[in-house]
Amino acid sequence: MKSNLLKTIGPGVIFASMAIGVSHLVQSTRAGAIYGFGLLLLILVTNVLKYPFFEYATRYANATGESLIDGYHKMGRWILWVYFILTIASMFFVMAAVGIVTAGFLDNLFGINNLFWVTIGLFVFGFIILVVGQYKTLDSLIKAIGGILLISTLLAFIFALNHGPQGSQTNLLPTINWSDDGTILFLIALMGWMPTAVDMSAWTSLWTVERIKQTGYHPTLKESLFDFNFGYIVTALLAICFVTLGAFLLYGTGIKLAGSSAVFANQVVQMYTKTIGGWSYWIVATSAFSIMFGTSISVMDGYARTLERTSELLFLNKEKAQEALQNKRFYNGSILILLLGAFVIIYYMLFWKNNPKGFKSLIDLATTISFLIAPFIAIVNFKLVTSKDFPIEAQPKPWLKILSWLGILFLVGFSFYFIWVKVL
Repeated sequence: MKSNLLKTIGPGVIFASMAIGVSHLVQSTRAGAIYGFGLLLLILVTNVLKYPFFEYATRYANATGESLIDGYHKMGRWILWVYFILTIASMFFVMAAVGIVTAGFLDNLFGINNLFWVTIGLFVFGFIILVVGQYKTLDSLIKAIGGILLISTLLAFIFALNHGPQGSQTNLLPTINWSDDGTILFLIALMGWMPTAVDMSAWTSLWTVERIKQTGYHPTLKESLFDFNFGYIVTALLAICFVTLGAFLLYGTGIKLAGSSAVFANQVVQMYTKTIGGWSYWIVATSAFSIMFGTSISVMDGYARTLERTSELLFLNKEKAQEALQNKRFYNGSILILLLGAFVIIYYMLFWKNNPKGFKSLIDLATTISFLIAPFIAIVNFKLVTSKDFPIEAQPKPWLKILSWLGILFLVGFSFYFIWVKVL
């Protein structure tokens, strides 16, 4: 049983690494720093209500041996086309947001002070790793660095609780102005990647299928869900930790989080070392960069696999698809196109315009796009695992179906609320 579980574990850990990036290090910390614990309940509710749509990715892959993308194709070619178009429309912004945050932490770690070349070097290095090693390297890399940030974050969390709030504000539950434009924009951005974007659920199914191929072992549904649930619970707990760090160490102190990714990275690292101790600087700085680098690699791989599989289904026959799969033409090309597009956006928003607010603007734009396309993906994922063609023994239990409907209403409701306030 233990050996089988070891063969199963992987996709859930990669999911956690991919999620514990911008949404936690950046957005959750900002939530605590700006609103104290005012948004903590919303963060927890978002994690709970988005849970089914990520869980269904693992459930579908385990039960069918195929990815959600294959399921979209079977539901209707038009659904796959919509998913493909939504992916193209969002992927460059998402990769740009993740990339610039990672570059900021790398720049801070070594004190390079040249974000332009750091970003280029980061993208080139990530491209080489995935082209040469692919899933096996990704799986090993994430498992190696994930525990470092987990331990350092928990240590910082415990020390922060012990030290208590550092700001002048005694009330850590301020009243939220739900009609304020800035608040609405931040709420949507925060929920967009909490714990991550719903359209990225397909990646978990792709990683699950790849893990089965890698190990030659097809786990039981229970084993696959254990792997996923472990990763999901870790992301939710760490979200609480980051909000707490932001609330205890930054809220009410008068310290404003920087608009520059490198300066922001330094603020986050200093936030840790302030509680753990100056001796921990290099450990914290290294682990923070490591988890962001793991997120970057996961995002590169996820989008590349998505574009590879959708392209095979939409544009190639079975024979050509098999050939493309073997020589990795679509996979390698997709990573290259993704990174080039992301860099163009980074260059335009941060370097060409020399916009000091470009960093936060890019993050909020990417996360908002992700939230607005979430309802469509959520509905399709739900229909896939409740259709008559899906194995009855693997279909979700009634409580999970009820949670799915609540989640869909939540996503649709907030999307309309955002459009009503900002557009109409």
